[in-house]
Amino acid sequence: MRKRLFVMLTTAAVLLVAAVVRMSPVSAVAADPYAYKNVRIDGGGFVPGIIFNPTERNLIYARTDIGGAYRWNQSAKSWTALLDWVGWDKWGHNGVISMATDPVQTNRVYAAVGMYTNSWDPNNGAILRSTDKGDTWQATALPFKLGGNMPGRGMGEALSVDPNDNRVLYFGAPNGNGLWRSTDYGATWSKVTSFPNAGNYAQDPSDPNGYLSHRPGVVWVTYDKRSSTAGSATRTIYVGVADKENTVYRTTDGGTTWSRLAGQPTGYIAHKGVLDTVNGYLYLATSDTGGPYDGAKGDVWRYATATGTWSQISPIPSSSADDYFGYSGLTIDRQDPATIMVATQISWWPDVIFFRSTDSGATWTRVWDWTSYPNRSFRYKMDVSANPWLTFGTNPQPPEVTPKLGWMTESLEIDPFDSNRMMYGTGATIYGTEDLGLWDSGGQFTIKPMAKGLEETAVLDLISPPSGAPLVSGLGDIAGFRHTSLDAVPSMMFTQPNFTSTTSLDYAEKASSIMVRAGNFTDADRPNDSHVAFSTDGGANWFQGSEPGGINEGGTVAAAADGSRFVWAPKGVTPVYSVGYGNSWQTASGLPTGATVESDRVNPMKFYGLSGGRLYVSTNGGATFTATAATGLPATATKFKAVPGIEGDLWLAGEGGLWHSTNSGTSFTKVSGVTNSVNVGFGKAAPGATYQAVYAVATVDGTTGLYRSDDGGSGWVRINDDKHQWGNMGEALTGDPRVYGRVYLGTNGRGIIYGDRTGPPVTVTPTVTPTVTPTVTPTVTPTVTPTTGTGCAATYKPGNSWPGGFQAEVSVQNTGTSAITGWKVTWTWAGDQKITTIWSATQTQSGANVTAVNAGYNGNLAAGATTSFGFNGTYTGTNTPPATLTCTPA
Repeated sequence: MRKRLFVMLTTAAVLLVAAVVRMSPVSAVAADPYAYKNVRIDGGGFVPGIIFNPTERNLIYARTDIGGAYRWNQSAKSWTALLDWVGWDKWGHNGVISMATDPVQTNRVYAAVGMYTNSWDPNNGAILRSTDKGDTWQATALPFKLGGNMPGRGMGEALSVDPNDNRVLYFGAPNGNGLWRSTDYGATWSKVTSFPNAGNYAQDPSDPNGYLSHRPGVVWVTYDKRSSTAGSATRTIYVGVADKENTVYRTTDGGTTWSRLAGQPTGYIAHKGVLDTVNGYLYLATSDTGGPYDGAKGDVWRYATATGTWSQISPIPSSSADDYFGYSGLTIDRQDPATIMVATQISWWPDVIFFRSTDSGATWTRVWDWTSYPNRSFRYKMDVSANPWLTFGTNPQPPEVTPKLGWMTESLEIDPFDSNRMMYGTGATIYGTEDLGLWDSGGQFTIKPMAKGLEETAVLDLISPPSGAPLVSGLGDIAGFRHTSLDAVPSMMFTQPNFTSTTSLDYAEKASSIMVRAGNFTDADRPNDSHVAFSTDGGANWFQGSEPGGINEGGTVAAAADGSRFVWAPKGVTPVYSVGYGNSWQTASGLPTGATVESDRVNPMKFYGLSGGRLYVSTNGGATFTATAATGLPATATKFKAVPGIEGDLWLAGEGGLWHSTNSGTSFTKVSGVTNSVNVGFGKAAPGATYQAVYAVATVDGTTGLYRSDDGGSGWVRINDDKHQWGNMGEALTGDPRVYGRVYLGTNGRGIIYGDRTGPPVTVTPTVTPTVTPTVTPTVTPTVTPTTGTGCAATYKPGNSWPGGFQAEVSVQNTGTSAITGWKVTWTWAGDQKITTIWSATQTQSGANVTAVNAGYNGNLAAGATTSFGFNGTYTGTNTPPATLTCTPA
């Protein structure tokens, strides 16, 4: 446990005593070792701060607003996550409001953490400190909250290390808490009671949610290293405050006394304060709001520290009608301190602007210029081939281009060791260049993403179908992706329509290339788009359905087991169902507004809804729902899912436990030993087991973690550890139906995590076989009797069909007594059928003769093991299934 000790000092300050970071107590539940990686997307969120160490080359940190902190790995040109040990008990510590890297002992690094200052985050903030560049941490709890995801989070840095005496740190706090100081490497902190201004600016002081009423407070600290010598605390320090009339303060006696800097500009907030100690200039970048989403006016100022003279050096001054932005990102080339750069805060249209001066702000050039409207000339070119989704799939008209240079560019940093390298944060990623000097020589420098390893998406839903791409994701802010490879960046997010956030995903269990997604965007911006979309090729392409009126948020959506119909519960609107792909919708009677919907994975006419602690069932394809008799279910914070392959088998996760039903929700049994759960999912059964592996983010034996059960919930093994907790994980969770032990986990700001077992092989002797008494006899699609070849057999299963088109799935089983390393299936069509797309196999077709060969990942089959592939096809006349399939093992 972390401890807080409050001691009154003679100066009336509060002293905070640190405690070593301790994880949750070790559980008695068995553990299974896993290796975890991110499913690669690269970026996906706002990076408000990039911090270069001034004395060690290539030591760079990045902070995010909800996704923790990172350290740069120069050899791989990638980022390493530093706060994955943060668990559910302190999830807000993944909001990093400031970082500081020690210029004297460069192994030391500090982070000020806490996500929200209103009621959303139940915990106070903390100062974390590390002596090994962030590999391990200790913490000092603060007596107030911090706002890593609150307004003004791009200003700074509020946390800093004294370059002359690195035992000394300062931290600027929000919401009236003023300026704080540590004299023992961040272990203990006391309030600087002599500091006169805690900052009064709030975006909307009357906001009833307590979000826009947040006061960023004291926002940056800058040292004048010249005012002292090594070993003695710096005497002259400048501090920025979110107060439009009093935004800069200074001490010249090491913090004993402070005064408002005379002659300073008023009417704006200094987002940044950067000091050039060579030429003796303090630079300010100011804006009329705290950002990061807004800012309509601002200026750039230069203060001569020797004479006290202020000079307005704005590239475009606030008095100009051409100034429709504030300024924020500000940096100095430490190799040539007369060279400075500043970024707009914020210029949504047509794009952000960077300004560069090589004469301390006397004159400026722009990263792009107007030529003849709407045309522009550019001093840069962008190469997003490593992350092509950054175009967002748009095709804008001039003067806009894609990808954009950026937005929310609060952090703009030139490498202090390399004038050619610059990095900057945007609302979507980190961009950078390694040939910045071409700006001055008349060439075009190249900007590329520099976000490899930094995964910041908030994950809202995940599905792993039994064929096709192994994973499909629903994400906040960037819609989601079809992940054909877990270790490669997808080429493009979902488009047509492109949801701002995808709130729900599903696939048809028996025809898994049929998918549906629902999501959010602002209706007023795109009145002709729908909040629901469908795919018939495993998520590669999507088309819109229609929708009832009044929908502005996607809610949840479910696909029938055979893909023949869908049930949709948009947020705030009565649930509806559709036969076919959303051409029309009818009201689903009996299901409350706001319910969560899921489909049975066997019976295509059966759907489920959950609302207010009641489970509702439809046996007529979503037309009517009836509440079951089940009681004792949690009313809020619930997730539930149906098990593939067993009709009526449901699991429900929520506050107070984990529940299981084998009778379509007529009754539920509380799972023994699980005292709380966040989500539940299923994956391929363990060798020897007949029931799917069950995954849960849950509290078992007093420890919250990620768990797997191979025996239907009778026993659990913890499959994460104290170094891998990922904050408030679990909004999305699923296993992989093709790979035993593989789990996909959604986080709120650390992207998609996937894990694979690294322990010894597992063989399970089933002790629990759930039984189900179905209430509706499902329609069974006839299959063609397979013909067995030497060692393997293939079975053809017809799927959905439509005029001129059809789907089918082929199962392949190793019928021999030893493993095979590959297979080939052949057949002859009775008509003119042609395969148009295929997944989990490659095919050739000559006339009516078809040959399908295993993909690279499903050729190895143990004795008795099965796999499958599927395809879409076209035909004229009749679509008769092939009479005979021949399977040949390799």
